[in-house]
Amino acid sequence: MERLRWLSPLTRRVLAVNLAAPLVLVVGLLYLGDYKQALYDSAAATLKVQAELIATAMAEGAVWPSADLGADQEELLGQAVADFGIAPRPAGQIIRRSQTSVAVRARVFDANGRLLIDGSNLPGREKVRVDTLPSPDAMPTVSDLFRALYDRIEKLLGVDRSLPLYVEKSDQSADDYAEVYAALNGEAATHMWRLDSGGRLLSVAVPVQYTKEVVGALMLTKTGAEIEQTLFTVRMTILKLFVLGLGVTGVLSLYLAGTLTRPLLRLAKAAERIRSGTGRHPMEPGLTLRADEIGELATAMTEMTEALWDRMDAIERFAADVAHEIKNPLTSLKSAVETIAKVQDEAKVRQLMGILQDDVERLDRLITDISNASRLDSELSRVEMTRVSWAKIIAAMAEIHAATETQVALNVQIDGEVEVQGQEGRLVQVLRNLLANAISFSPPGGAITLHACAEGSQVRLDVEDEGPGLTSGSEEDVFKRFYSDRPAGEKFGSHSGLGLSISRQIVTAFHGALTAENRVDSAGKILGARFTVKLPRA
Repeated sequence: MERLRWLSPLTRRVLAVNLAAPLVLVVGLLYLGDYKQALYDSAAATLKVQAELIATAMAEGAVWPSADLGADQEELLGQAVADFGIAPRPAGQIIRRSQTSVAVRARVFDANGRLLIDGSNLPGREKVRVDTLPSPDAMPTVSDLFRALYDRIEKLLGVDRSLPLYVEKSDQSADDYAEVYAALNGEAATHMWRLDSGGRLLSVAVPVQYTKEVVGALMLTKTGAEIEQTLFTVRMTILKLFVLGLGVTGVLSLYLAGTLTRPLLRLAKAAERIRSGTGRHPMEPGLTLRADEIGELATAMTEMTEALWDRMDAIERFAADVAHEIKNPLTSLKSAVETIAKVQDEAKVRQLMGILQDDVERLDRLITDISNASRLDSELSRVEMTRVSWAKIIAAMAEIHAATETQVALNVQIDGEVEVQGQEGRLVQVLRNLLANAISFSPPGGAITLHACAEGSQVRLDVEDEGPGLTSGSEEDVFKRFYSDRPAGEKFGSHSGLGLSISRQIVTAFHGALTAENRVDSAGKILGARFTVKLPRA
């Protein structure tokens, strides 16, 4: 009970359920496959427009006769198109003026596919690389570690192996690049290459045309570093928001789990105190006052605990009553045995033997009734409720009464359907006990009336006698165990005092009620006793 519970199984389940959704969402967002492709498509379209502009400028200002690529352009008018080609010097100047980013590399091929110009070798186009050296004592930051991890994962999982590997030869030609070959045939083409470092290289080639004749091809290439950096920035933003949302969700989940586990642990500790028997500790008021399922559980446990203590008190009282009731005949037996050894008169000996016989019968009857009463609780907890007809039971009891009882009459009145929910054998026991009690109080020549009728959602059964009635204030006492208020002249010990108690216990178990009252006339004279059984209608 005292072990660490700050992360109980219930808390882990709440966290797992609440964190699963954002985890799945962020995994989907971090994939960004369509977004990545859209960025590359946009970059390809932009690069193609740039290439077409440069190719147009080159066609107007860098196409010279093949025989004299150094002549002035005014001298070229009137010559055949087939004699023209791209002049490297003016073409290089156009490339330098047209390109604003060193990230884009331009290459020009002549009509035969030979490389004329490589933009990376033009004066002023060299890309200056600046590396910031970390301090010798500097420790890598969390951002550095995350970027290194990101690059490693991207290299392992983000590389499209279906793309052809880019290999740059020392003597490049159009045959090395499918897009350049297509451009020399008059068609602009876009191609994606895979770099050995794991990145991508985007390539666009367009034809350079002079009077609708292809005189060369322009190829622009650009690495996907900027796109990958954009993707990294987007993913970092998503992760930051995810971490924030995950933290809020985690805190709220822990709070929710705490509102569930803490009161449950308090309930468990209360149950542990009850189990260990360290006093009658009431349930904490704060739990029973909660307007939720925990409050309902605490209330149910409180009622269960109170019922348990009531049952234990009843068992304790029952044990004391049993000891008292058994002690009386045992004391009488002891006294008779001690006396019989000293008496010589045969008449007194026979009298004492009769007392011994009565006490033994009383003990036997008492022990039998006590045994039945002690088993009643467990048997009632296992009983299966069925439809039982009072009319059938009353008819059987009336038949038995007519055959065995001659001094007291039995009148029966049944109105309508009188079926109830219960167990037939136990209801027979209830009616038998009530009839036996009524017969014992009825005078010779008297009558007992059984009246059964439907009363709303219940069925009512009245057992009325013409005896002296109940002693004032004993309407509830008569249902207590071993209660005895027998009529004058009745042989002592002929009743154990458990019959009415057992009857009420049975009726209560069937969700009914058993009460007692006196019957009186208009003048207030007692006409007898009435015992009423009310059970739910079937």
